[in-house]
Amino acid sequence: MKAKSFANSAALAPAKAEALKAAAVALILGFGLVWIAGFAYSENVHDAAHDTRHALSFPCH
Repeated sequence: MKAKSFANSAALAPAKAEALKAAAVALILGFGLVWIAGFAYSENVHDAAHDTRHALSFPCH
C-alpha cells in the first residue's frame, strides 16, 4: 500500500511544480503590469490606467 501511495505522490510532484511555476509567472506579470501602468510616462497611457484603477476600486492615491 505504501508503494502505491509513493507512486501517486511522485506523479503529482511535476504537476505541482508546473502549477507553482505558472503561479509565479502570473504573479510577476501581474505586478509588472501594475508597476508599468502606475509609472507610465505617456500622459494618455497613465490616464487610461488611472481610470481603470478607479473602475476596479484599486487604491492609487
